[in-house]
Amino acid sequence: MKKLSLFLLLLGAILPNKQAVAGISGQAATQDRQAATQDCLAATPASHAGQAASILVSQQAPKHEVRAVWLTTIGGRDWPHSYAQSPISARKQQQELCQILDRLQQAKINTVLLQTRVRGTMIYPSALEPWDGCLSGFPGKSPGYDALQFAIDECHKRGMELHAWVVTIPVGKWDALGCRNLRRKFPKLIRKIGADGYMNPEDSRTGNYLAQICSEITRRYDIDGIHLDYIRYPENWNLKVSRQQGRNYITSIARKISHAVKSQKPWVKMSCSPVGKYDDLSRYPSYGWNANTKVCQDAQGWLREGLMDELFPMMYFRNEHFYPFAIDWQEQSHGKIVVPGLGIYFLDPKEGKWKIDDVIPEMHLTRNLGMGYCFFRNQFLLNNQQGILDFTQRFNEYPALVPPMTWASTQKPKQPKALDIKWRNGYMEISWQNEASYTDGTAIPTPYIYNNVYASRTYPVDVSDARNLISARRLGNMLLLKPEECEQPLYFAVTSMDGYGTESLATQEKEADVLLHRHAEGSARMLYCDGLQVHLPEITKNLDTRVFFIETLQGSTVYRAISEGNYINIKPLSPGAYRLYSVNKRGIRHALGTFFKKKFKEN
Repeated sequence: MKKLSLFLLLLGAILPNKQAVAGISGQAATQDRQAATQDCLAATPASHAGQAASILVSQQAPKHEVRAVWLTTIGGRDWPHSYAQSPISARKQQQELCQILDRLQQAKINTVLLQTRVRGTMIYPSALEPWDGCLSGFPGKSPGYDALQFAIDECHKRGMELHAWVVTIPVGKWDALGCRNLRRKFPKLIRKIGADGYMNPEDSRTGNYLAQICSEITRRYDIDGIHLDYIRYPENWNLKVSRQQGRNYITSIARKISHAVKSQKPWVKMSCSPVGKYDDLSRYPSYGWNANTKVCQDAQGWLREGLMDELFPMMYFRNEHFYPFAIDWQEQSHGKIVVPGLGIYFLDPKEGKWKIDDVIPEMHLTRNLGMGYCFFRNQFLLNNQQGILDFTQRFNEYPALVPPMTWASTQKPKQPKALDIKWRNGYMEISWQNEASYTDGTAIPTPYIYNNVYASRTYPVDVSDARNLISARRLGNMLLLKPEECEQPLYFAVTSMDGYGTESLATQEKEADVLLHRHAEGSARMLYCDGLQVHLPEITKNLDTRVFFIETLQGSTVYRAISEGNYINIKPLSPGAYRLYSVNKRGIRHALGTFFKKKFKEN
């Protein structure tokens, strides 16, 4: 309750100031929130008020944070927007997904929830259910490739997690392929509500079958998570049992699925997307729409029992309908990961009447609570609805890792070995070696290792600082950096990371080797040039000079310059490749490095 009071104070007293800065109308604060604020002001010590203020500026560059999107495939809403009916059209479809993932990577999104089971249909060649028609245009027909495997590979290339999003209870229109298939397979299992079919949550076959589906996906693919959608009673279901018995039925389904997944790959995250409000709070009612009572979804209990590692509650609300309930989810997380789903689709005037200033404070709050966020859905983010993509790119200034599953495994992988940095063919090559064999000490160890690369201008590299993370969840043992990406001086460090997200100790570039390497390079050293200035290497500080000469690669001196701090102005130079030398007071020349001046485009 102390934390709740603290954050209600934060919201009631400090957030309005943030709203004024962001241009949010003060009318957004309701009488209920004002009343809550006054109560908290009276009940919260002054020391807590200072704590609350600090929360606003803490964790602005969190090292661990889930930044996720729901990427729908039903009807091709997010992807694909064209059908794969030939090798050429299949490649076009794949390229569209790559372009989507490239843009998400630029926004530093690290988790993609990809709709895999759509409505009793799949986007991979399943032995249990037919192909969905979103890929080929024809239900039951293959697009000519495995879309799930392709998406996994492309996400992992970009350092992103991919979670297979499985729609559980709904199975589509009554006469659609998926529903018809299940009605034949399981007589009397599917219930009709309106025009749609639903698996009966009270029939034991439902949990058994869904567990088979999730087991198939887990066994066949290197997924990072199984994400369950609509694991609940339909809101218009004629419930004839008690609410507690209803919760028992839904929990039984969750338990069967979780055990099926974890028995194969315990590092695969189990998650679901519950209704956005768990239940009524003492001061803030849910107005009849909540997970626990209305649809019998005991999501907080699933965290406590260990059936779920992660929740993505669908918190498509504003103001007092969002903030107290987000805090409640965080306080009842039981040490697991809770990531509020943000309803950015309401930024589209066809969908709702939200303003971007409704979303920005929610993103700040969830970051300050250590929760992260998940956008519903991908299209509205990449369409940059009301500038949401622009803001997200500014908000995510640095990369972030997904929080480790400390409740599942704490054994650290061994450090990488033989960290080596050299210039090769105009690129800086960072290479290392991982252990040939690996075990994390659990009964079923993760069979693979990722690597995280860090860089800093100071030694040793602080791997706890997200600002130093330059490549996350990297598969392989090498990273190439372009000259413009490695402004001198830079020191490097590498960590290994297992499927649980647990990092090894850092292997640092040895300082003595750094100095030897940098000094020995001479003219081979690549210097950073932005088109107007050349940044001087660290060694320059020890040379007692401010006079520099620039030569062509053929040895002709073309320019004399005076340093301005740690750089020299090269605006008069024509685009091309040059070498930089210094001359001290005794006339001794020192080769400092080579740089490329590209044509500078002024704004």
